Order: sequence, then structure tokens, then C-alpha cells
Amino acid sequence: MNESIFESIKHIDEDGNEYWSARELQKVLEYSEWRKFKPIISKAMRSCFNSNQSVFNHFAQLAEMVEIGSKTKRKIEDYKLSRYACYLIAQNADPRKEVVALAQTYFAVQTRKQELLEKEYNLLTEDEKRLYQRNLTRKGNYSLNQTAKKVGVKNFDKFHNAGYKGLYNGETADDIAKRKGLRYREDILDNMGSTELASNLFRITQTEEKLKKDNIIGESNANKTHYKIGKNIREVIKKNGGTMPEDLPTPNKSLKELEKKNKKEANLLL
Repeated sequence: MNESIFESIKHIDEDGNEYWSARELQKVLEYSEWRKFKPIISKAMRSCFNSNQSVFNHFAQLAEMVEIGSKTKRKIEDYKLSRYACYLIAQNADPRKEVVALAQTYFAVQTRKQELLEKEYNLLTEDEKRLYQRNLTRKGNYSLNQTAKKVGVKNFDKFHNAGYKGLYNGETADDIAKRKGLRYREDILDNMGSTELASNLFRITQTEEKLKKDNIIGESNANKTHYKIGKNIREVIKKNGGTMPEDLPTPNKSLKELEKKNKKEANLLL
């Protein structure tokens, strides 16, 4: 049994937050019926309340319509669970089950890891955050390219520009470079602040997930998907009152310059 089963049922909402469906978690934790799993959720909610945490923030109630045959639909109860909520459910589930023990370990470790990562990230300087985010976008783009290639993408410039156009209100990579006053072939991602890089990282990861999840086939469909994801993220930024990507300031130094400076300083210490 592998911990990846919990990652495989993880979802990302329109605001970039991860969550799990209680109905899906029920099946993974080997509870055959909702009526047997619901009391576990109730116990977890009480634990959440007793820990002075917002129950609503961790256990958001959902109601889904499902087909039950003959074109008839029925509303079923579900919950949108945070990682912490999943941890509490695992703690209150049947400990005799191997999968429950695995869930307890997985959600405890991942919850703690997330807390540490957030704390450590917040202590970084802006340039350190930029280097960190740029490394993630580099890895993300590599993975996205592999997925895009499998679905039929051949013109990668056009594919990536579709995403930029959605996120930057019609601007291509060249348009962004000109607006930033960059030299020919200078990488635009190396000339973004941490917030702008984070927006692009979200675009990259969400596009790859969408291509895989919806079994997108064909270059045209892949381009449309990338554009739509970029546009959706732009709408989320606007909805939350954030600064549009094209209005964010361009750092004084590119990451290539910073990496060169750091390497030079490191050599002086040797």
C-alpha cells in the first residue's frame, strides 16, 4: 500500500487551495457506507472545534447531484476537506485498518512539512524567494512540456504563448519582454518578482493537471486549455483584489545576474 493514493485523490480549487472530497476519502479508507463514515467526520469536526480552529474552513459542506438511473438525480452530502481535516479524520478512524494507519502518518507528516515550508519560505528575502520560485517554474515547465508533447503539441512557442495570453490579457512572451525592457532572448521568467513567478507557476501546474485529468488530445485543444487556465487565474487575481501580473514591478536585477553574483561570492569564500 502506498501513500500516493492520498495524493491521487487530491484536488486544487479555483483559488489554488488543495482539498480532498470526503466521499473519495471514505472509499480510500475502506468505509463501505457513508452512514458509517459520517460519525468519523463528526468526531473530527469536534476535535477541530476543541483545537480552536474554524470548522467551516477545514470542513466545507458540499452537495452534489448524482445520477441514480432512469435519468433521475439525487443530491448527496459531501465535504471539501483541508489537509488538516483529513488528518483529524484519520486520527478518529478505525486504527485496525492498515490504510488508516498509513493515512495517519501521511497527513501528519505532510501537515507538519507544509507548516515548516511556509515558515521557512516567509523568512526568505525577496531575491531568495525569486530563486526558489524560479527553480519550481523551471521544473514545472519541463514537466508540462513532457505532458504537452504526449497530447500532440509540436509548436511549443505557440503553446506557451497561449498561457501567457490568458494570464497577461493578450500579451505574448515577446510582448512581456518588450514591456519589461529586456534584451533579445533574455528569459522573462528570470526577470519576475516572486509574486509574478508564483502566478506563472500556478498556471503551469494547473495546465498540466488539466491536460492529464481531462485527457486533452491535439495541439489546438492543448493551446485552448492553456489559454483558459491562464485567463482563469487572471480572474481569480482580479476577484481577490490582487495586482495584475503586467502591473507588478520588474526587479532591478535578473536572476541570471543574482546567480552569477552568488557564485562569485561563494568562490571568494573558498
